[in-house]
Amino acid sequence: MSALWGFVLNLTVGDGLALLRTGQLYESVGVSSTDLGLRLQAERAMVAELLSQNRTSSPELNALQAQTTSTVNSFVKVATASDNRSIMSDTLQRSMDDLLGALDELSNIRDSVSVGKFNVLQAIVAYNTILDELFDVYEQMVQIPDVAMFQQASALVTMGTAHEMLAREDALVKGSLAQNQMSAEAHNAFAEFVALRKHYYAKNLPTLLPDVRGPYERVLNSDLYARFSELEDLILSQQRLGGALPADVMRWQPTTDSLVGELDRARGPATEALNAHSAELATGILGRIAIAGGVGLIAVVATIVFSVRFGRRLVADLADLRNAALELADQRLPQVVDRLKKGEDVDVEHEAPPIDAGGSMEVEDVGHAFSSVQRTAIEAAVGQAALRRGVGHVFLNLARRNQSLLHRQLTLLDSMQRRSKDPESLEDLFRLDHLTTRMRRHAEGLIILSGAAPGRSWRKPVPVVDVMRAAVAEVEDFTRVTVLPMPGASLTGAAVADVVHLLAELIENATIFSPPQTKVQVRAELVANGLVLEVEDRGLGLAPEEYAEINDKLASPPEFDLADSDRLGLFVVGQLAARYGISVVLRSSPYGGTTAIVLIPRSLVSDGTPGGAVPSRNGAHAALTAAESGDLSDLGDHEPRHKKQEPEEEVVFRAEEKPSVEEPEPSPYFTPSERRIEAVPPVELVPPMEPEEKPALSARGLPTRTRTTAARPTLPNNMPTSVASGTHNGLPRRVRQANLAPQLMDTPLTAPVAETPEERSPEQARAMFSAFQQGARRGREDADYADNANGEKGEE
Repeated sequence: MSALWGFVLNLTVGDGLALLRTGQLYESVGVSSTDLGLRLQAERAMVAELLSQNRTSSPELNALQAQTTSTVNSFVKVATASDNRSIMSDTLQRSMDDLLGALDELSNIRDSVSVGKFNVLQAIVAYNTILDELFDVYEQMVQIPDVAMFQQASALVTMGTAHEMLAREDALVKGSLAQNQMSAEAHNAFAEFVALRKHYYAKNLPTLLPDVRGPYERVLNSDLYARFSELEDLILSQQRLGGALPADVMRWQPTTDSLVGELDRARGPATEALNAHSAELATGILGRIAIAGGVGLIAVVATIVFSVRFGRRLVADLADLRNAALELADQRLPQVVDRLKKGEDVDVEHEAPPIDAGGSMEVEDVGHAFSSVQRTAIEAAVGQAALRRGVGHVFLNLARRNQSLLHRQLTLLDSMQRRSKDPESLEDLFRLDHLTTRMRRHAEGLIILSGAAPGRSWRKPVPVVDVMRAAVAEVEDFTRVTVLPMPGASLTGAAVADVVHLLAELIENATIFSPPQTKVQVRAELVANGLVLEVEDRGLGLAPEEYAEINDKLASPPEFDLADSDRLGLFVVGQLAARYGISVVLRSSPYGGTTAIVLIPRSLVSDGTPGGAVPSRNGAHAALTAAESGDLSDLGDHEPRHKKQEPEEEVVFRAEEKPSVEEPEPSPYFTPSERRIEAVPPVELVPPMEPEEKPALSARGLPTRTRTTAARPTLPNNMPTSVASGTHNGLPRRVRQANLAPQLMDTPLTAPVAETPEERSPEQARAMFSAFQQGARRGREDADYADNANGEKGEE
């Protein structure tokens, strides 16, 4: 109500202020501008008359110009006064600036006249430019708020413009009387001035009020104006273009001077009549101000009383509504969103009950609106969760289909590897096998993105060295990876597949974002809180801000966003780390690259003897990895040896043998059958050699295979058939040929000496070791198939 009262009061007071500004401008700028217009009109007429007589100056002109200059200075002083400029509108200020700029050209016009640069028409046009700006100021000075009064004032100003057209006609004719002829240009200008004057009279005279129009009608209906109109028509109709003026034109000057005087005298009563109407308007405005102020004040007081009476009740209702809205925004909606993120089902009806907002009808309507908002918000959240689940199911289905095809492809590759004997073909098959293994990891990445778990799993702990080898095998540039000696620890079987995937992602990032000629080092160490794995590259590294951002996402993996797919590998790492409570941190390495530190909690690490190992082709691949790192001695020490317990798996090459083989294309650590099992019991691939049984090495560093010169002797009759004694711990002691088959015992003691075979080439040696590797792997598979047949759990 106060605002409404202020608005009404502003309208009424604004009208009064506008009327006050109009009166102030008229008293200051209006009077001064009227004197300026009369002086300019007089100077223009005298200049035209002198130029028609081929004269450029006279004492009378000099005196008139001095008076005009004084009037101009007075007008400029009034127009630039700060009091007057402050009450001018923006449009009036622009018009006033244009007029002041035109007045600055008055001295140039006078100079052009004095040097004879202007003819009669050019001089008149130059003065007309100043007078046009002056009449534009007159129009903008009319700032009366009343529409009817504004129309009257505008019409009266236009009547003054018609009077200016008459003065321009007079100047043209006076400039042509001396030579008794009018040029074609002057005649056209004269016709234009006559047409404009008649148009202004015909348009604005009927608009004026009767008491304002009366003085002008008496002049325009007089005989004097009739004679003036006859002279105009005579000049327009009888004077030939460029010819002599009519003889009757000599009556022009006395007739025009008399008509101008009558029009000036008529303007006074018309202006007074308009001022009387303005006074009535001002009285009405003041009355409206009083009424609006009084009635508005009463209304404001009544509003205050009403507000005090009902305000407290409304405030209480709104407070309840606000609390309900805050509870929705701060508690209920976040809880619903969290439940949806966890995959829980949400009942919209139960989670979005109507908000109870008692009180007035308006407050209840607002409460219903908030209820609609909360229901829509919860439905939108449920819909988004359903959409995310649908996208996850799409990822999962695509990944499962890819896994099925990859399993079939790996089975086919495994069969081809078993049948192939050509080293080059085996090399290509191993390369395809390696690529398929990487494809399987990417398919598992889709499964992880969908929120599911990969299918591979193991029941028994797996040595850390086998886990690391499996992760390295799933990287394209595995030859650049240097695996330092691993601790003798194992990981729980349930976490092996995901840890392998996590490490493979980090190692692949290290190889991709580092120069191809550099190495990527992987090390592990048992610490107080578990097992620490470090992956260090020598690339360009990242900015501190990027490290902070990535570590934050790894510590608290955000919800997967389809629009943010630039770093899917790190997102997968974060999801896997969060699943098992693994800590993954990236930081700058001393080499300028990046070091990824993985802390596996102690709950996933076991220090005992592993019950199984990740199926790995550690025969050829481990040798190649060790050869790449330049340290073959590590191959035999990665896995713990417990000689007094079950025999552990040994690698194909011993450290003291140091074979030198050509590096074939790597093969993945998992075969199709191996991906369907959880664990494989360790199998001793090569019986341990006694120190005195070290084979001789060839020139290429490969062990030389020799044949014995005699066949295996038959056992003597007194050879014991069983071991009667054992070790000091009670374990049985192995006796050579104690369990030999009888057929072999009957072999003759002598046999023809075979020729010593030629030394094998590196390709032949590689094929031999590959065949040996495949045989060892098939042995593991058969053992695992037997376990599965007895009801042990395998991969899904």
